[in-house]
Amino acid sequence: MQIQADSVADYLANVPTEKSGAFAKLRKSIVENLPSGFKECLSYGMVGYVIPKSIYPAGYHCDPSLPLPFMSIACQKNFIALYHSGIYANPELLQWFQEEYPKHVKTKLDMGKSCIRFKNVKTIPFELIAELTKKMTPEDFIDIYESNLKK
Repeated sequence: MQIQADSVADYLANVPTEKSGAFAKLRKSIVENLPSGFKECLSYGMVGYVIPKSIYPAGYHCDPSLPLPFMSIACQKNFIALYHSGIYANPELLQWFQEEYPKHVKTKLDMGKSCIRFKNVKTIPFELIAELTKKMTPEDFIDIYESNLKK
């Protein structure tokens, strides 16, 4: 399931009712804790948090016309997804998250390389996501991104 939207507001208006409260709370946890410099926008059909071209003019190496994507949230058919490029690119941040997760949620972590899937909206660890959101500034992510590009 992909929500067709032309703006963040449009995306939010089209989240299914049974997930809308949790999705809004997840978004609020991110927006209220996101370090200065990131921008919220639609990114790859999701609510995204990017480093705008005004800060990082080179843009995303896969498509330099786009800003550098950092984090996204999406409402999928069977779960709410949080995509976090910092977790993918920084092993220490990944380890921290994996160690903290069981302290907040009793169910097993359902995670891909950068995707965290929340199948039960009642067990989304909003406080943990808020803490994760604070852990990386745009400058931190640019440094990691550029060092990984050079490899």
